[in-house]
Amino acid sequence: MKLVWSAKFTRAAKKLARRKPELLGAIEAALKQLEKEPYDPKLRTHKLSGDFEGCWACSSGYDLRIVFEFVRLRKTAELEIHLLNIGMHDEVY
Repeated sequence: MKLVWSAKFTRAAKKLARRKPELLGAIEAALKQLEKEPYDPKLRTHKLSGDFEGCWACSSGYDLRIVFEFVRLRKTAELEIHLLNIGMHDEVY
């Protein structure tokens, strides 16, 4: 599946990289795994509810979350993963 970075995700990822550069390896590994197999048990992928209904989240390490949504393209029926936000648990939710 193709990962599509939103502007908000890009800003949040850059901010997180500046604050916690030690997480870059874990973030990169999680994104690669998400692209390869979004439901891998290591990612702990789960649906969100409430204000985030329709979105999904996965974990990268203990407290880091990646929020995304699955989007099916109309023309090709191909499924993409649109990355919406990244950050520590309390920042993202």
